[in-house]
Amino acid sequence: MPIKDRTATTMVSRNRPPTDSRPKSRPKKIDKVLQNGQSNSKFKQLKKSTKMDVHSLVVWKHPILTLDYFCKEVVCLSKSFVKKLICYKLYVLLALLVISTPIILLYIEGPHLPILIWAKSKVVWCLYWLGLGVLSSVGFGTGLHTFLLYLGPHITSVTLAAYECGGLNFPEPPYPEQIICPDEVDSAWIASLWNIMLKVRVEAMMWGAGTALGELPPYFMARAARLSGRPPDEDKEDLIEFEELLKKEKHPETMTLVDKSKLFVERLVKKVGFFGILACASIPNPLFDLAGITCGHFLIPFWTFFGATLLGKAAIKMSIQVLFVVVAFNETLIASVLDIVGKIPGVGKKLQAPITTFLENQKQRLHAKKDSKGTNIAVKLFDLFVLSMVLYFIVSLINSMAQNYYKRNHKTSKKRLSD
Repeated sequence: MPIKDRTATTMVSRNRPPTDSRPKSRPKKIDKVLQNGQSNSKFKQLKKSTKMDVHSLVVWKHPILTLDYFCKEVVCLSKSFVKKLICYKLYVLLALLVISTPIILLYIEGPHLPILIWAKSKVVWCLYWLGLGVLSSVGFGTGLHTFLLYLGPHITSVTLAAYECGGLNFPEPPYPEQIICPDEVDSAWIASLWNIMLKVRVEAMMWGAGTALGELPPYFMARAARLSGRPPDEDKEDLIEFEELLKKEKHPETMTLVDKSKLFVERLVKKVGFFGILACASIPNPLFDLAGITCGHFLIPFWTFFGATLLGKAAIKMSIQVLFVVVAFNETLIASVLDIVGKIPGVGKKLQAPITTFLENQKQRLHAKKDSKGTNIAVKLFDLFVLSMVLYFIVSLINSMAQNYYKRNHKTSKKRLSD
């Protein structure tokens, strides 16, 4: 090569800017993570927190963190609820006016006072059973229904009192702490199957209406998911199971007996409509949640779903359940059952004695004119059992709300990191 060309090449190489083989995106990424005053330690802590198992976020493992997330979730829900109320100012004002007017009138003397006091006791009594019906749909977080805890024993006590007293003209609900037999039996309220069902009709119907209200969340959840067009979130297990069931419909050979039962309910509700929902709601049906999800998914009108559910649960189903309890605790039938229990070899007499003693004590209390509570161990154990169920439900509610807050925060954090 000539000396002139070699010199030119050398000059060009000297004037060329030095190349950097390192990627330029890395410093920018580091700067992006460290902006707004964030440090490496905070970034590591955020990555560590995203690895927490959501199911471990419970009171007995992380009490302080769980309660903290629960309080924050309550605040978030309260803000959301207030924003929705602001959108319906007129209805909120009307509701406040309707509620506050009788409350104010209760503190004003006048001829209206006895009527308002009577109406107040009735409303509180109805709301009590309505609330128990709603709680029955969620099962106290354990699948345990309040029919077994409250309504069933209440109907049983009224039935036993009717047969022991010979009539049902003891005080109207809400009853005192214990039912007392009347001095004179009203001929219009003699102990009969029809009269017993009439005596407990308000409690039974309000409890059934509460269970119908408790079926609305699955309906609205499925309806919102269908209208949004997005796949259900990970925490919507019922919706995920429903979509998996729809996929299994294409391959019936892989379906189990439970899947076929669920599919039957889904087809019945979808094809028959109002009367299909009514049929599912009128019988004890553990798969009725699927009916609510089906109605929401296929956008069945609200009043079609709720009207059929309310009629089925509050009227038809409750009549069947009340009839069963009243017949089961008929005095003659109880005596026959005790005779059969007494004939069991070995343990028959031991089982028969405490049941007979309990029934005799109940009969004596019905004829007592004074409130003699006594020290019944069975009653105390039952009260303790109910209290433990209520406490477990409250703890389950705290855990669930804390986990919901954590999931929402986790999704937001992942979105920020991806951005």
